[in-house]
Amino acid sequence: MIDYTLKVEQELELWKRKITRRSSLVSRMSKKTQTKVNTFIPEKVHHVISESVKNMVKATLVGSNFTTRKQQATGFSLYERDELMMDKLVAFRKAAVVEGAGTGAGGILLGLADFPLLLSIKMKFLYEVAAVYGFDTNKYEERLFLLHVFQLAFSSDVIRRETLATIENWEQQKYLIADMDWRDFQQEYRDHIDLVKMFQLIPGFGAIVGAFANYNLLDQLGETAKNAYRLRYLKEHHGFR
Repeated sequence: MIDYTLKVEQELELWKRKITRRSSLVSRMSKKTQTKVNTFIPEKVHHVISESVKNMVKATLVGSNFTTRKQQATGFSLYERDELMMDKLVAFRKAAVVEGAGTGAGGILLGLADFPLLLSIKMKFLYEVAAVYGFDTNKYEERLFLLHVFQLAFSSDVIRRETLATIENWEQQKYLIADMDWRDFQQEYRDHIDLVKMFQLIPGFGAIVGAFANYNLLDQLGETAKNAYRLRYLKEHHGFR
């Protein structure tokens, strides 16, 4: 199992390099355009959207916390936790694909329901992953960490690097962070998924886009969550730096 730990440490180094790489030209141009568009949106609207997303996320967090079995992987090795995590990902990815195809097939009206439904699937998945790696989401700081993992998965270059630094130094940072920056949180997430989700609103064709998009978004979240929690697990149990 020492060999497996070394393998994971090497994978973590590769993953950190990957997520701190500069985004593609297309992604940077898209982000620049979306940032420009956001400057034309009145501050009151930004505030309303931020509060709406904040309330939606917090409601989802409460619901997911009640339905997640805590500490379910107590006594498991890191290898066993990784295997269990992948089983969870497969199950939640299937749920996201079905949800994306269903809402995408319905056009604009059902497409609007995709945001809260997909968000709830993602949050529930993160609660399950936290439990797999032995972290207790009854604690406020663990729910805050979970939100940082979410933000790391769906954000632009600058925010991603800042969030990774926070996650890498969580034991010190958790005492300095009272709450999320909800405006950044919702804006980064919205900007990240806006383009593909617009195509999901097209009746018929939207079903294909929705299924494909949700599969990839869960994959992206799965890779981020697995490595973020691996990082913390190794720091706590093996002194990984």
